[in-house]
Amino acid sequence: MYARKSEGKELRRGRSLDNRTVSSSFGRGSTTIIFTLKNEVGGLIKALKLFQEKHVNLIHIESRKSKRRNSDFEIFVDCDTDHEQFKELAELLRKHTDIVEISPLDGSALPEDDVPGVPWFPKKISDLDLCVNRVLMYGSELDADHPGFKDNVYRKRRQYFSGLAKNYKHGEPIPRVDYTAEEVRTWGVVFRELHKLYPSHACREYLKNLPLLTKYCKYSEDNIPQLEDVSHFLKGVVRVQPSFAQFSQELGLASLGASDDDVNKLATCYFFTVEFGLCKQDGRLSAYGAGLLSSVSELQHALSSSANILPFDPTVTCNQECMITTFQHVYYVADSFEEAKNKMREFAKTLRRPFTIRYDPYTQSVDVLEDTNNINSMVKDIRHELDIVEDALNRLSKKLQSV
Repeated sequence: MYARKSEGKELRRGRSLDNRTVSSSFGRGSTTIIFTLKNEVGGLIKALKLFQEKHVNLIHIESRKSKRRNSDFEIFVDCDTDHEQFKELAELLRKHTDIVEISPLDGSALPEDDVPGVPWFPKKISDLDLCVNRVLMYGSELDADHPGFKDNVYRKRRQYFSGLAKNYKHGEPIPRVDYTAEEVRTWGVVFRELHKLYPSHACREYLKNLPLLTKYCKYSEDNIPQLEDVSHFLKGVVRVQPSFAQFSQELGLASLGASDDDVNKLATCYFFTVEFGLCKQDGRLSAYGAGLLSSVSELQHALSSSANILPFDPTVTCNQECMITTFQHVYYVADSFEEAKNKMREFAKTLRRPFTIRYDPYTQSVDVLEDTNNINSMVKDIRHELDIVEDALNRLSKKLQSV
């Protein structure tokens, strides 16, 4: 089960770094440069000294395996400087390194409709394709304390899945995977053990939809479902529980254009709710977090008398450490998804962001409410929705009167 648990941490780290990297890559007054070092002793030190000499501020630096040539490593640098400084720096770097890529400073790489003075962020689903390769910790690498760190077969397989995700583009069919016999056997063991626990440990919404997953996505102990089938199921076959769906989406919306610190807080709240959250139902605690519902041992622990359980409060939860290789030190419980959603809405209002956004379900895009035209358009939409509600209430009232 260590694969599933690690995803939460990498999501948390990846989301934060993704926001920072996109900001530095597309924002005005900053740029990204990727270069490979020539084969000489002290090459990196020489290159970094050039940044210092030109007074170029380094925001982030890392080395990584080259995506272009298997034998090389690349140096990935985010820096903050003006155009002239960087032009001089680039000329010097070319004498000591092989420059692979430079994101321009003049704003030409900015997508349309960017918000002046605000870091770029995706406003429609396809925009995610612009930043997927800029997520610094994508999930293909493991910390040394990860249970699979020394498992070369597992690491290779993990990199394969990471590559599928990285190369996927919005609108394409999700690649189907040929799982190995060993993977299917492992799935079967976990599947059987979890199904023994679900009746007493899982929330009612999960129990209600589990048979549908079996029917439409071929969930069974001897078959690992394909992500494409699950995606179609969630989009068209069943309406996902509204409060939970809104809760998850609003967490994501609150992160758009937010600072690194605020993104970390939101990601931590996501970790302890969508991944490891508990709720109260029928006088007992139940699990609704995906991390819990996919881990036999932690699901048992979280609902045992030895678990430390506190009420969900975003202002507190956002500062809790996320544990990856051990059970969580604490779990947070909400009376309902509705309560959790309302608390997150109030918490989101406290985050420092110089604009307001809303999600448009008709265009599946994010609107930035930055001027009166945007806001008036939203008011018209709300009035239309209220007209529909009023019409429905009038019709219902007439039916009741005629009975």
